[in-house]
Amino acid sequence: MLYIVATPIWNLEDMTYRAVRILKDVDMIACEDTRTSKVLFHHYDITTPLTSFHAHSSEAKIEALLREIEQGKDLALVSDAGTPWISDPGYAIIQKAIQKGIEVVPIPWPSAVITALSASGMSSHHFLYLGFLPVKKWRKTLFEKLQDKDHTVVIYESVHRIIRTLWDLENYFWADHHIVIWRELTKKFETFYRGSISEVRENFEKNSSQVKGEFVVLF
Repeated sequence: MLYIVATPIWNLEDMTYRAVRILKDVDMIACEDTRTSKVLFHHYDITTPLTSFHAHSSEAKIEALLREIEQGKDLALVSDAGTPWISDPGYAIIQKAIQKGIEVVPIPWPSAVITALSASGMSSHHFLYLGFLPVKKWRKTLFEKLQDKDHTVVIYESVHRIIRTLWDLENYFWADHHIVIWRELTKKFETFYRGSISEVRENFEKNSSQVKGEFVVLF
């Protein structure tokens, strides 16, 4: 059996009882980065053998892990934070497991997308999640397609591109378009910003100390 186990975005207390039990019971855990996962596992006294599995893992590695399951072992898949396959490695092994008739069991939650959306105050009845935006190719085309949107859009952005993205949003969606940004979600210095695109952009430009960490942007 293949378990898709969500782990905390950052705060270790966000782990579920079920996730801890599964990670202790399986025969092996495939981690995006074993060094990162060991911090969480040490906190919960999880001593299950680990193996690395990330975006650059080979087809041979995928086949090897699936063979272990076919031989009767249970495998858990975790990413560095949040839910595997949601902007993280996992799609390839999940798809192949399904093709081979292997049972795939999701162990929820957390998810930065839903966590941010739930407290944003923006419409959640109909939303579009896009992950990280293209850096160059298709970026202009994507923004143009979104100009007539009637729903909330959720994206991730890095510290290196947040100002540029805010400028792009201002250019395509007008300066007073409402936006919500969560910075360092669930971490010690978690901060949210609500206002017009121009207000939030100007705040970041005037306060460079706030341009740190990772961002979830809703507009």
